[in-house]
Amino acid sequence: MIQAFHDEAMHYDAPLYRPPSEGRNTIVQVTIGCSFNRCTFCGMYKTKAFRARPLADVFADIETAARMWPGADRIFLADGDALVLPTADLSAILDRLAAAFPALERVSCYATPINLNGKPPEELRLLRAKKLALVYVGVESGAASVLARIAKGATPDAIAAAIARAEAAGIAVSATVILGIGGRRFWREHVEGTAAVIDRAPPRFLSTLQLRLGDGERDDFLARFARDGTPFEPQDDDGILAEQEALLRALDPPRAVVFRSNHASNCLPLAGTLPADRERLVALVAAARDGAPLLRPEFLRGL
Repeated sequence: MIQAFHDEAMHYDAPLYRPPSEGRNTIVQVTIGCSFNRCTFCGMYKTKAFRARPLADVFADIETAARMWPGADRIFLADGDALVLPTADLSAILDRLAAAFPALERVSCYATPINLNGKPPEELRLLRAKKLALVYVGVESGAASVLARIAKGATPDAIAAAIARAEAAGIAVSATVILGIGGRRFWREHVEGTAAVIDRAPPRFLSTLQLRLGDGERDDFLARFARDGTPFEPQDDDGILAEQEALLRALDPPRAVVFRSNHASNCLPLAGTLPADRERLVALVAAARDGAPLLRPEFLRGL
């Protein structure tokens, strides 16, 4: 997260967010906010009314960025879901990036299941040919009951279809799931459903986050979750570790998936490849549950 990033030479509408793995890469803001923006657990774009930036403004920023960072080889398109733009606009942006950055290897962006399922396969292949090589997709959970409680706006089937659609076009998917999102009541179905979606449509990368509600989203999250009279009961670290272990045991993707839980929100950082490293990762979680000093201190956790 970049809380208040601004450079007078570039035009950024703050706050500006990017995945941790994009921290060293050039950011070009092509949309402002999130086109969905109703997930109750997420407060990232609540202060922004969604809109696409005029192409002329985007092109001007690309030229400015090329002067500032002429050797940039990786570029991230902000904000929440740049893939919502019409394919013709995205294609024009990608063409400008390729012309402005001779060393360009990869363009990436956030995407929603709605974005991906709304693009015909041939359009996704076109974007991939123009170096859109990676999209970050929030899966959050594979359990229909949990997805409804957090107002995700997608079903397990839609999420699996979106991942498969991108990967079939050659666009790698980096998927995130949220430990603790089902609370104590629904954690088992959260884990089982999530494993089922990932095994059905394996992304290239899979990461876990740990639920952390800010003051701005807590009330909305709790109210929506409890609409049927079942209140949200947050998981403690022991519960989170139980979820992590159960998820690792349940995941059995048909092809290799790079797995990470090294985001700052996680109590236990992990890294490996599934299914090959499953037993090693499970052993680390089990050791942490048994008291090994592996947990990240609370004051070092955050989004």
